[in-house]
Amino acid sequence: MLDIQTFDALKGGNVLYKALAHPLAAVAMEQLTARLAAGGPVGLFDPDSVAPPLLTMYPALPVGRLFVQDVRQIGTERVGLVAEAMTEIATSGIRTLLVAGFDADRTVALLRAFVPAEIDILSLDEVKIPAERLTNKRRYLDPLNFAMNYAFFRDEDGLSTRLVTANYWAGYGATDVRFWLRLYDRAGQILAEWSEPAPKGAGGVAFDSREVRARFNLSDFTGQLFIHAVGVAGHDVVKYAVDTIGAGNEQSLSCTHDANAWPSARYAGLPAPRADERVILWVQNSHGSAIPKGGIELDRMGAEHPVALNEEIPPFATRALDVSELLPDLRWPAQIEVRTGRHIVRPRYEVIRQGRTRIAHVNVEREGLAADPGIKTLPAQMGRGFLLPFPILPRGQYRSQVLPTPMAEAEDNLPLRIDVFDHQGKLAASKFLGCLPRDHATLVDLDDLLPADALQEFGGHADLVYDFAEGGDANGWLHALMRYERRDETHAAETSFGAHIFNTLMTYKGEPQSYSGPPPGLSTRLFLKLGGEGRHSFSHLIYPASGPWHEMSQTQLQLHDGEGVVLAEAMIAVARSGSMLVRPDLIFSAADIAQAGPRGYVIIRDKTCRLFGYHGLIDAEGRFSLDHMFGF
Repeated sequence: MLDIQTFDALKGGNVLYKALAHPLAAVAMEQLTARLAAGGPVGLFDPDSVAPPLLTMYPALPVGRLFVQDVRQIGTERVGLVAEAMTEIATSGIRTLLVAGFDADRTVALLRAFVPAEIDILSLDEVKIPAERLTNKRRYLDPLNFAMNYAFFRDEDGLSTRLVTANYWAGYGATDVRFWLRLYDRAGQILAEWSEPAPKGAGGVAFDSREVRARFNLSDFTGQLFIHAVGVAGHDVVKYAVDTIGAGNEQSLSCTHDANAWPSARYAGLPAPRADERVILWVQNSHGSAIPKGGIELDRMGAEHPVALNEEIPPFATRALDVSELLPDLRWPAQIEVRTGRHIVRPRYEVIRQGRTRIAHVNVEREGLAADPGIKTLPAQMGRGFLLPFPILPRGQYRSQVLPTPMAEAEDNLPLRIDVFDHQGKLAASKFLGCLPRDHATLVDLDDLLPADALQEFGGHADLVYDFAEGGDANGWLHALMRYERRDETHAAETSFGAHIFNTLMTYKGEPQSYSGPPPGLSTRLFLKLGGEGRHSFSHLIYPASGPWHEMSQTQLQLHDGEGVVLAEAMIAVARSGSMLVRPDLIFSAADIAQAGPRGYVIIRDKTCRLFGYHGLIDAEGRFSLDHMFGF
């Protein structure tokens, strides 16, 4: 288990972790390790408790002594080393002192005044990434210096991937955004490395595996693409959507989104396979050190009998793990917990059935998140409280199912109800699901809740909500996996999402969540890519409401071209607790769609309410994909 703190729900990401994990820092760390090993005994001066992440992420560092400045820390243990007073450095016998910090000139000068000249003093400034990769060159640990992420990237066996996003940093004042990219193969070896400018304005950005393959004359590959955005403002996260597209005899179509740049100890929401399926977990090492044997484990959710993968995974390598290798008898709708020791960022998984594949992601299982008794006693102003909204696709063509997924290590029950609404916001059905145990396999099929003729043409949506009719606890981190299948069983898609409080004036612990600024978040800005090559994009747009709010939304659709220029606008209105299937090709003219081009996109904007959406692609043959959208 890597001893690292990566993300806090209130404070955001740990920039120290990202600075240590950057691939260029990993290369520099190898060089520093060799230099330290050649120089004799090494001590680490650690005034800010950097030793745990540093020495667990880079266990080859030859550190034998640990020195601290705070007298209260003397005698404490960090990563197997007992902390000594920094006043012992001079007589310790070490030959090199490594300062565990960046921008360490003042600290080095302080130490140099009393450390003997024969002891060499170095710092983590030795592993800084090049200055041209920094947004703020004056302060290395500025979060904006590490706007980075990983993407599952493949061009193999008739499948390609296309990553799309926008230069949303331009909306916060950035004028010169650039991307530095590195592509790794399955073995963790570098296939390609390049830089690419973003559009000057809020233009679209696309990285297509077919274009990368041709540009660098590559053969088939599956691996991960590292993306570092430089010159950014406002956001230190690279958000994106990525499509998996089949060609020729390969008829798959699927989509997922950004990986989160911070690894977790556990992930949940991985489905067990049906008897006619294979489920592949794509284990992608996010760090410059190998994942040791036994570092990855799978367990049936709630069983507490994890099974380890008994092999090492090299730095930045990709391993396709068929879950049946470790859990051969487990079947859908059982769900799997993934234990990763914080070695990987949120991984993708792939379901293969009848020669077609669909890709989705697991979710971060929170550690240290306890039940919140305040949720049980939320006042009337918060209405139904936390909602997990998800689409019900038009039932004439599609079957919709939902599987609630525990998403905290301490979560042992889920007291739930499902409320179903038609597209006009009218309640169509409601059912108490019970107080589900952690190891439940309760799959809710909307066909079992609704009359045969309900929601046939326009679909609707459902909300999972907490219901304490039979007791139970809640933590506000309610998640579920949603699965959609065509009635003719030719194509399927799945996605997952978590609960929030939607559209209330009063707030509770940061809810309703805001994209930027303090809560409540009562406006909408969602990114919807366009289609292309015979495929059309769509959004299943939902107006979730925890309590009373505006009866109708006032939603603006803005069609942008690849440079961020607005070409056309349209207004729509979604009923409170209702939904709408939005297709840009049916709203905007064919000429405007063509002018928008392959990097064009639609911004869904509403200043009166918070909408939520799921997006995907669809073609004339009935292939479709679906995942939840992102905003900025």
